[in-house]
Amino acid sequence: TIKITFTGSAGQSFGAFIPRGITMTLVGDANDGFGKGLSGGKVIAYPPKRSTFKSEENIIVGNVAFYGATGGEAYVRGMAGERFCVRNSGAHVVVEGVGDHGCEYMTGGRVVVLGRTGRNFAAGMSGGIAYVLDRDGLFARKSNREMVDLEPLIDAEDIDYVRVAIMKHATLTGSRYAETILADWANLQKKFVKIMPRDYKRALAAEAARREEEARQATMVAPVVAAKKVRKSKRGVSAKALQQLHG
Repeated sequence: TIKITFTGSAGQSFGAFIPRGITMTLVGDANDGFGKGLSGGKVIAYPPKRSTFKSEENIIVGNVAFYGATGGEAYVRGMAGERFCVRNSGAHVVVEGVGDHGCEYMTGGRVVVLGRTGRNFAAGMSGGIAYVLDRDGLFARKSNREMVDLEPLIDAEDIDYVRVAIMKHATLTGSRYAETILADWANLQKKFVKIMPRDYKRALAAEAARREEEARQATMVAPVVAAKKVRKSKRGVSAKALQQLHG
């Protein structure tokens, strides 16, 4: 594993296309294209420890962050600009707020937003899942629900995923804001909104049904196969015994 830490202001496309096995940490801020095309690596960004501003209220990575990402992880202590995770197809990302058009045309991966979003969130989103902490209850007005449904965070698997993601975020970025969310998890969990594409939900349900049917058929076939083996074994013993009797 290769780990590299940078300090200061990064230019365009910091951490673009990095593959599995590379972790890039930025202590500072970055311009547009942060983590573009992330391909399995890990990207972390947070402001210097001496900073006095609230990270969750300030943009530290620019527009089109994680555009076209296909895999990997990312943790951004602070807000991202517009068109965050557009066309993301596999990366898992935690951020503390985003601008307009977040998760536009997203087809895979997961995104956890711990703060405000801009307008038109999830436009054209056909896959993947996003989770947004909707403290003020205004997220529904900002989202584009043409292809997605807004659901409460009630599924045990989703709850566990979001909580663990926030824990990782707090550990890797030192986010005090994330720590306050975890400290009040019993209450704030209820304020998370799950953004679920309808087609993706149907596809997951169909896949689950297929696996369930395969498992059911396997349980039906197993006893039959076992019975055949027993009968075959008995026939083999009988034939051998007859052969011995007849010399």
